[in-house]
Amino acid sequence: MTLHVSMVAADRVVWSGKAKEVMARTVEGDLGILSGHSPLMSLLIPGVVRIDSEDGETVRAVVGDGFISVANNEVSIISEDVSLASELDAAKVRSELEEARAQEDEYRTLLGEAKLRLAEIGS
Repeated sequence: MTLHVSMVAADRVVWSGKAKEVMARTVEGDLGILSGHSPLMSLLIPGVVRIDSEDGETVRAVVGDGFISVANNEVSIISEDVSLASELDAAKVRSELEEARAQEDEYRTLLGEAKLRLAEIGS
């Protein structure tokens, strides 16, 4: 059995497909989801989501606050802020992070730090 995953931002479907595993950071801690996982709904916190697709591709994205739900091998990841690793520019992310720190914006700082980590390691 495989997981059917949808990762959705406020303005678009970021990724949708079949996967073997999903890893996400929630308020309860890091969450690993495999086929047959028990139903749950949890709050996401800013961090990296990793999806190991059925075809062997690893998809990485930074998400902000949001929700993750699991039921009947369907995984939904919903966040207003979602950026795939391939969309991130390290120089731009550094600039945004400096601005967030200067404004003492904790949420944007956490999101920026996660984006920078992902931008520096690549997809």
